[in-house]
Amino acid sequence: MLLIRSLLLTALFFSLQSMGQNNETSLTFWNTLKSHCGNAYAGTLEIPKEDEAFGGKTLMMHVKSCSENEIKIPFYVGDDKSRTWILTMNDGIITLKHDHRHKDGTMETVNFYGGTSTNQGKSDIQFFPADVHTQKSIPDAATNVWWITIDDTTFTYNLRRLGTDRVFRVVMDLTKPIATPEAPWGWKD
Repeated sequence: MLLIRSLLLTALFFSLQSMGQNNETSLTFWNTLKSHCGNAYAGTLEIPKEDEAFGGKTLMMHVKSCSENEIKIPFYVGDDKSRTWILTMNDGIITLKHDHRHKDGTMETVNFYGGTSTNQGKSDIQFFPADVHTQKSIPDAATNVWWITIDDTTFTYNLRRLGTDRVFRVVMDLTKPIATPEAPWGWKD
């Protein structure tokens, strides 16, 4: 009986320890991103180079707002200040949503689409498969998978629409902060 109790306690200890380690990967990712709060960065479109909406335009992101459970990152495409990436953390799981606004600050019809990680990910990469809201509001995006990577030099925002040729990748240079851009459309501090 003592042997069984010892084995059960040992198994419980290791399972709790491994759960804590799993949460550490998403927390490390979160804290790395949060360490850039207040900074803005320029980037480039890597894929597809010839994209009509993004190709040849100045791309910037501003890690504008950070709290314990939410990070807001406006993403600028030339003069277009309509996009904000919103990341939230809940029990070690990160969600990515896209907030789109018109110039007057009102919400676009298709808004707050995105997904939630299915696990704690890794300390340098998080995946976000499309959620039910996304599937309902953008049926073609039901197979979207977004992912964000971050390391000492780069932040990447990526999209792959499974079963299609749709691929998108923006790379931001974290080694050279730039001047803080104007507030995005609809932003209220």
